[in-house]
Amino acid sequence: MSSTPVVDENKEFTAMSTDHAGHADHTGDPRPAPAGTASPARPGWPEIAAGLLTMAAATAVLPFLGPLGLEPDAVAYGLILAAWSGLVGLAGFAVAALIRIRSWGAFGVRRTTWRWMGAGVAAGVVAFLLKGVVNYAVITLTGFDADPQGSYYDAAGGGVLPLILTFAFLSVLTPIGEEFLFRGVVTNALLRYGPVVGVLSGSMVFALFHGVNIAMTTAFVVGVIAAEMMRRSGSIWPAVAVHVVNNLGLPLFVLITGYTGPG
Repeated sequence: MSSTPVVDENKEFTAMSTDHAGHADHTGDPRPAPAGTASPARPGWPEIAAGLLTMAAATAVLPFLGPLGLEPDAVAYGLILAAWSGLVGLAGFAVAALIRIRSWGAFGVRRTTWRWMGAGVAAGVVAFLLKGVVNYAVITLTGFDADPQGSYYDAAGGGVLPLILTFAFLSVLTPIGEEFLFRGVVTNALLRYGPVVGVLSGSMVFALFHGVNIAMTTAFVVGVIAAEMMRRSGSIWPAVAVHVVNNLGLPLFVLITGYTGPG
């Protein structure tokens, strides 16, 4: 992995440009600004700790839905889980961004080009295929096939509206929330130690937050590819594109085959 960002002169992808104050970034350059300029500093360990602790605390609420008297049916619970990762990811990002006053550009939330978005989509296809190969190898060699996604199948198979909501939650909300936190905060902060450490360690943190199951290997593969897309483009949005393509797999599979999960 090269440590030099790639510059692209194609038409700018401006629809997703923002900074902490809500103003557009008019520089037109998706790369991080050089040292010595007025641009914001890279996030650090305080942002990592704040973001991950917020996500962990919010996730810890889920097991208490039953004891609190909130016992949704299988479809509703699947939809809650599908939305939760995106919501708590955005919550973690918001808390991290409030630690110190800075532009959102420090977290990679800046404009990119349509060519980089296309590269993100292509990289998402590669990630989707590669994770299948890796997961098959892990299951074949170890027999370890614990899959936490059964509730997502329940949600997607619950009818037209639940399927639409599953698409929205898994393929839009979750990629944005998780990428903002795990690539925008965690990986960006760890890149101070070099591209290899930043990309691999950030992806490992992402994988561990998916639990000890087959989703952990999937998350690591997708995390590495998404992190490298962000690092090379200087923007979070190509990484979001990788994640969107990967997460489209489950609801599309249900839509095409009618499969509603194991059991």
